[in-house]
Amino acid sequence: MRYKLTLRWRGTDYCGWQVQPGVATVCGTVQDAVERLFGRRGELTGCSRTDSGVHAVGFVAALKCAGCCIPPEALLRALNVNLPRDIAVTACEAVGEDFHPRYDAAAKRYRYRWYQSETRDPFREGLAVQLPRPVDAEAMDRAAKRLLGTHNFSAFCASGGKIPPEERVRTLTECAVTPIGDEIHLTVTGDGFLYNMVRIIAGTLLEIGQGRRSPEEMEAILRGERREDAGKTAPACGLYLEQVFYDKKEAGL
Repeated sequence: MRYKLTLRWRGTDYCGWQVQPGVATVCGTVQDAVERLFGRRGELTGCSRTDSGVHAVGFVAALKCAGCCIPPEALLRALNVNLPRDIAVTACEAVGEDFHPRYDAAAKRYRYRWYQSETRDPFREGLAVQLPRPVDAEAMDRAAKRLLGTHNFSAFCASGGKIPPEERVRTLTECAVTPIGDEIHLTVTGDGFLYNMVRIIAGTLLEIGQGRRSPEEMEAILRGERREDAGKTAPACGLYLEQVFYDKKEAGL
């Protein structure tokens, strides 16, 4: 049987999703739990890679393990008993053998969190990025809206990205900056994302919110397609993979 798992995790203590030798990863930790249950690690495929320290609310993975044919609701309970407290399976369902969490995805939604406070908040440490001085969220939102639509996002791709520049066209159906209490959230939904794309967008928008750039500069940065024109890459700890869409209409595409 093949299962579709929806997971959420606090990524502080993990080097991302993808298994890497000698370090703790989310995929490896879930496979540890599967092995304790069934004596085999199973085949676990995720909807995307994530960087060290990045969190997830609605990450989707597919699990197939020989000898594992228990009902989905029983697997959900058993995995959660065997997982550490910073990882949880929130949904589990049986799917067909042809389901692929990455290639079948129509879009993903990410959220980036800042909080405005003169003093560091221990209860948000590692979960959001502190802004010691207020920023102009309205200017950030106006700049974010300029990224909506279909564009070449080379300016927002880290230099280590392996995708050729001519293949860096993506479509964003949502890009908004919203104040929520003392926090500021960036929400981005798109049909695909380049390496560090959301974190570079966040870093550029922050510079606009700090008055170091104008919202109008975003268009020139986008058209220039040069990484050096955009802002710094924002810290990983503020980023969350919020939702994976498997229906284009639901994602606004």
